[in-house]
Amino acid sequence: MAIAADNSPMTAEQRKVILASSLGTVFEWYDFYLYGSLAAIIAKQFFGGLDSGSAFIFALLAFAAGFIVRPFGALVFGRLGDMIGRKYTFLVTIVIMGLSTFIVGLLPSYASIGLAAPVILIALRMLQGLALGGEYGGAATYVAEHAPQGKRGAYTSWIQTTATMGLFLSLLIILGVRTALGEAAFADWGWRIPFLVSILLLGVSVFIRMSMHESPAFQKMKAEGKTSKAPLSESFGQWKNLKIVILALVGLTAGQAVVWYSGQFYALFFLTQALKVDGPTANILVAYSLILATPFFVIFGTLSDKIGRKPIIMAGCLLAVLTYFPVFTALTKAANPDLAKAQAANVVVISADPAECSFQFNPTGTAKFTSSCDIAKQVLAGASVSYENVAAPAGTVATIKIGQTAISSYSSKGLPADEAKKKDVEFKAAVASDLLAAGYPTKADPAKINKVLVTAILFYLVLLVTMVYGPIAAMLVEMFPTRIRYTSMSLPYHIGNGWFGGLLPTMAFAIVAQTGNMYNGLWYPIIIAGATFVIGTLFLKETKDLDIYADD
Repeated sequence: MAIAADNSPMTAEQRKVILASSLGTVFEWYDFYLYGSLAAIIAKQFFGGLDSGSAFIFALLAFAAGFIVRPFGALVFGRLGDMIGRKYTFLVTIVIMGLSTFIVGLLPSYASIGLAAPVILIALRMLQGLALGGEYGGAATYVAEHAPQGKRGAYTSWIQTTATMGLFLSLLIILGVRTALGEAAFADWGWRIPFLVSILLLGVSVFIRMSMHESPAFQKMKAEGKTSKAPLSESFGQWKNLKIVILALVGLTAGQAVVWYSGQFYALFFLTQALKVDGPTANILVAYSLILATPFFVIFGTLSDKIGRKPIIMAGCLLAVLTYFPVFTALTKAANPDLAKAQAANVVVISADPAECSFQFNPTGTAKFTSSCDIAKQVLAGASVSYENVAAPAGTVATIKIGQTAISSYSSKGLPADEAKKKDVEFKAAVASDLLAAGYPTKADPAKINKVLVTAILFYLVLLVTMVYGPIAAMLVEMFPTRIRYTSMSLPYHIGNGWFGGLLPTMAFAIVAQTGNMYNGLWYPIIIAGATFVIGTLFLKETKDLDIYADD
């Protein structure tokens, strides 16, 4: 049922609601970016005493744990939020999340407490993931249920801005502490400071949330005795609601997630790993793009109150599908023109038995890729070199041809660890030497980086993020009835962002290694965003004018 928009100005209480709810999302991405930026230091501190294989597996588990458990947190805390209320549930989630982040800064290293260090770290990551699973749904629901009719997109879009603000804040603190202490002190103990600083965010957030009132929609429902006694079974055990949950996932959040991760994480990864731009320069250019694009979260959220959520989100997905390949190609030419020139002048070719070549999708780090083809592809993909594949006779050892030079690969299956390591070092050195001779740069030349153009390209990628992300909280809230809203919207959001989005780097690397083209990792977000565009366009209903107080 559509009702008239409320054109009254935002009150002080409503601003307080937005601030209190948004701080949790700041935490979410502040913490995520800390782990991403400090991964090498964290691995050394907590996994350095393990053998290389175990250390790698633990490091991947620590990073992935938060993603994996987010949907389970959505179920646990979503159920509580629909049964006992929004305010108290997401007060609990912010405390769990904040304390878990803070404790990482105090956690003794492997050298101090042995194997307990990585185990506790992974446990803390899982606690964070569980809390995050309940945090976003609670924040979005709470703000939307406080927002006046006709302004839910504008109000909830402030939550969406804080994801980017969390990244920016973490970037500033890491750079500030690193600069103040120096690299050696930062790597030794200074890395803990950004985690410890999070206690300030927690204190402010808890103080504000303690003074908040329960949302009007939940109060009304509770007064009428209409709260759900079994929100999980209502949300997922009844087809009329389950089909909306599924549609919210495949027709909305999956596409939003891959566009989000492509624009704000994969773009940075591509700059530093594929294009060899130094970390500080890449971070600064990304920071510029974030500053320029962040206001558009609110702009598109507000616009969605006027023209609808669906057209803006679907347009963002469609633009991603149509432009990712040319945009990332342009990014290569702007950030590392020497690499673009070398790729055009000297094509790299792998000749291998196709039966030896695996699809190297390895999210847990437990699979071993030991064939000569797999090793050759790993080395080139790790060096961000595009190559062509040529089928060789069965049983042939894979070779890498760079210009007129051919380098034989090797199989590490059955080799002793020391011998395998020696061969790995020799093979990588030979490939690197021939790549350098063929004009492939080992890093981007800072003097040749077109910083204005790179920033403009990154701004465009983040602009797409604001299109798909700015209006989505309001739309998810409006898709579900009040009695099961917290539970129902949280699960598709966290499956979409935790699994579809979280798998993007691993899946992209596997595609690049398999196909040989450094741009082919983009097929993953393009296919997911394309599917969301088609499904969302055909089956999603516009929700901007719905009365979210009507619980039918």
